[in-house]
Amino acid sequence: MPCKGVREDWSCKFSAEELLKRTDDLINTTRSIYDSVAAVPDTDVNYDTVLKVLADAECECSTKRYILDQVQYFSPDQKIRDASTEADQKLRAFDVEISMRQDIFKKLIILEKQKDTLKPEPKRYLEKLIKNGKRNGLHLPGETQEMIKTLKNKINSLCIQFMKNLSDEATTLEFSDKDLIGLPDDYFGNLKKLENGNYEVTLKYPDVFPIMEKCRNPETRRRMFIAFNSRCVKENDPILHEVTELRHKLANILGYPRHTEYATELLMVKSGDNVQKFLTELWHKLEPLWEDERKLMLELKEKECNELGIPFDGKLQPYDLKFYATKVEKIKYSVDHTKLKEYFPLQTVTEGLCKIYQDLLGLKFTEIENPEVWHEDVQMFKVEDKDTGDLMGYFFLDLFPRTGKYTHACVIVNQPGCLIAEGVRQVTVGTMLTNFTKPQKDKPSLLNHSEVVTYFHEFGHLMHAICAQADLAEFAGIAVESDFVEAPSQMLENWCWEVEPLKMMSCHYATKSEIPEDLLNALIKSNLANAGYRNLRQVVLATFDFKIHSKIEKDINRVFRDTCKEIMGIEESEDTFMGCSFQHLCGEYDARYYSYLWSEVYCMDMFYTRFKDGKVLDPETGKDYRNKILKPGGSKDAIDMLVDFLGRHPTQDAFLKSKGLKV
Repeated sequence: MPCKGVREDWSCKFSAEELLKRTDDLINTTRSIYDSVAAVPDTDVNYDTVLKVLADAECECSTKRYILDQVQYFSPDQKIRDASTEADQKLRAFDVEISMRQDIFKKLIILEKQKDTLKPEPKRYLEKLIKNGKRNGLHLPGETQEMIKTLKNKINSLCIQFMKNLSDEATTLEFSDKDLIGLPDDYFGNLKKLENGNYEVTLKYPDVFPIMEKCRNPETRRRMFIAFNSRCVKENDPILHEVTELRHKLANILGYPRHTEYATELLMVKSGDNVQKFLTELWHKLEPLWEDERKLMLELKEKECNELGIPFDGKLQPYDLKFYATKVEKIKYSVDHTKLKEYFPLQTVTEGLCKIYQDLLGLKFTEIENPEVWHEDVQMFKVEDKDTGDLMGYFFLDLFPRTGKYTHACVIVNQPGCLIAEGVRQVTVGTMLTNFTKPQKDKPSLLNHSEVVTYFHEFGHLMHAICAQADLAEFAGIAVESDFVEAPSQMLENWCWEVEPLKMMSCHYATKSEIPEDLLNALIKSNLANAGYRNLRQVVLATFDFKIHSKIEKDINRVFRDTCKEIMGIEESEDTFMGCSFQHLCGEYDARYYSYLWSEVYCMDMFYTRFKDGKVLDPETGKDYRNKILKPGGSKDAIDMLVDFLGRHPTQDAFLKSKGLKV
């Protein structure tokens, strides 16, 4: 049986047929509720007959649907994943259907006259529903509405297929020992050894990233780079072209000049022009950092080529960047990531991370013994308020790669935290998916520092979801503006660069000794390493995303290559197109990838202003953060939460300082 407060059985022990039947039942039940609201006489329209019914229906539908449309990302059963993908298509089509109900919209317009009698959160909900109704064209003629509905359904279906193609991707490469020169011994433990003595390498993160960062054979790096950045090109290239074209068409029908304006209208940034201005200014501020880094990388490449006895071509290839960035870090900051990795066994990191979050946010985690979950690797934890003992929610950790699982790192909400129909608070349930290296027979799973940062970041999303205490499902958890949603988690990444938290999350996997002081200090100083490269790469991706959503492009790959060359001076290979595996383009970040950098501006301001100087483990400051940034969920505007927490309006100063730039 599920744990107390968990309303679905996340062992997922149901058939594909049952999953699809439950999907149809949920759609039919929810539709009947909307029909009942539409049937309310205009004279009887009020909060109880319309808005509360819709809010309760949203909570109930969300609670029941996530087990239907989210298991495609982690179920070990191909049939269940396929059924979940089909369920996702049905549910998204239903989302479009109910978003286009003009009869409901008319009731909301009548209720708008009563909005001043509503409490703040229901009032905000009403205003959002009416705004979304207009953004869905419910004020337009019937024929136009049908066109909008058709376009939305088509876009949803294409995006689902785009993501499914990536999840199902299973390409492998074959390399010899000579091909893999420079890789540490523990890398080979997770590889399949073939009868001819060579190794089979997948395109999963634990296989790819060590090669790109440490393999001295440039031909191996080139092959891996091309394979990794050619994933699903045949399948996803036509999808990406069609999706962006349909988004432009939809925006135009709704009266927007381009998709970027539609996508950013309700966000902190407010307009596409502001996105372009932000990215362009940041590009030019970071350019001097990248120029210095580029010169050093070229010097290191020339030296490496001389040592290996191979020609030096005088330029950085795209498959050189991670390799020489790693060298820069090691040489300039004396960071040996192979040695450092030995101090981050997964279990130690997990224990330290959990202690930090518990102490900082005033929480208590308890691992559930022998939980009923979808895979033996999955752990489950209960979360309670440390002071009151109140149950706040649960989270699952699904940390290792497997066939058919989501290939990136993310957090999924299994159950929204909100008030249900009876006025009782429903707890939040969330899942973190990552792809860390699995333990070996003689060695635990060891994380490199960048994986520790990823872990801390994604766990921050879990805590945001669980600590949020909004009343309505619409504002539950991380349902803030999408260009602020990353800020709370990005802010917490800073703990991975501070002495005390790092010591809490580390010890040598064999000797149990602490990280040596010189290695620890070198790691912390290396936070500035390759700041130009790392951040300009984000500018490239955000600019590419912005460009293809600003106008219809006949050759999106050409746009990507030109953007790389213009901003970083790097010639991308014509044999690759990473856009076809750029999941954010079809994962609700369309025209909004800038959000990562935009959010980081706010996260650094929060950290430097409230935590930086000796308060990274201060429970009072953590409590303030929990109450003012996490607790409201999406029930307040992000800028209002920031002003409340900072005591002033935010600035870019801390962000620029964190990159090594003078303010």
